[in-house]
Amino acid sequence: MFLALKEIKREKMRYGLIVLMIFLISYLIYMLTGLAFGLASENTQAITSWQTKRVVLNESSNVSLSQSLISKKDIDQLKLTKDESFVGQTPVVAKKESRSTLSAQFIGLKKSQYIYQDLTLISGRKWQKSNEVVADVAFKQKGYKLGDKVTLNGSNQTYKIVGFAKNAKINIAPILYGNLSTWRSLKLLSPQVAASGIISKRNYRTNLKDLKSYNLATFKNKLPGYKAQNMTFELMIGFLFIISLIIVAVFLYILTMQKLPNFAVMRAQGIGGKTLVSYTIWQSLILVISGCVIALLVMLLTTKVLPAAVPIEFTAIIASSGVLGMIAMGLLGSLIPVRSILRVDPKMAIGG
Repeated sequence: MFLALKEIKREKMRYGLIVLMIFLISYLIYMLTGLAFGLASENTQAITSWQTKRVVLNESSNVSLSQSLISKKDIDQLKLTKDESFVGQTPVVAKKESRSTLSAQFIGLKKSQYIYQDLTLISGRKWQKSNEVVADVAFKQKGYKLGDKVTLNGSNQTYKIVGFAKNAKINIAPILYGNLSTWRSLKLLSPQVAASGIISKRNYRTNLKDLKSYNLATFKNKLPGYKAQNMTFELMIGFLFIISLIIVAVFLYILTMQKLPNFAVMRAQGIGGKTLVSYTIWQSLILVISGCVIALLVMLLTTKVLPAAVPIEFTAIIASSGVLGMIAMGLLGSLIPVRSILRVDPKMAIGG
């Protein structure tokens, strides 16, 4: 380690450029990972807040809550407990004069069931009437206030915002919570339709032929774009790790080739190959950790200055995973020139 630090101090420009490259790659990995987790979270915020374990939908709905309809006849044949809650979902466009028009998802709930009762608000209160709604904080960020009356899908009926909820997004769209009766009127359904689906926070199953129960993972993966989005980010992050491995390996290999005469002198002085290999590994670790730490600090600053509308989620797990991943790539890269170091002939020092 002493030799590695000494050379890095002596060749500040050379090793500074390597640290810069590692910093840029690490920062990009942090940014993409944060965005991946942020977007994934906005896809499933509401589902997670509902403590969902299983979802019951119409069998022909293609595992889509918004395309599913469950009749009251089917509901009457089910054995439901306090751990189940009806949910009705439909897309809406919310408008108010002097406010931004927002595309949202209307979620209808039954007030006697657990999702309504467990709903967490940051301000205001829960709805009591059919013309009252609770909105996601995205509405507040766009200038909406408690007491604002909005129209949905261009109808003449207005709905009063009486509260703002956190963790209220699904499919990256903000949610408007309201009554199931309001959901039926927005979707132009008859009173014989009970809900879009049933959310359960236990391992609930049904034997009805028209309904099917899905686990949380299956339901999430069927959300529009959710699986493709995650796979895209995973591929990009994976390629960045591979690129970091190549960069570290190439730089260290070139530096090793340039220092072979120096290594030969050191071998002639009795310094073993194990010491030289340790020196190379320590040098790699110092460079990688330096670049990662700088990237981490810049990323933390970035999260502070980014607007709230940017869906980025940067946690301790993401930070530590990125650092450990980069260290692993650095260690692998440092092993590439090991063979050349071990094959250095001390005769090179005397021109033999």
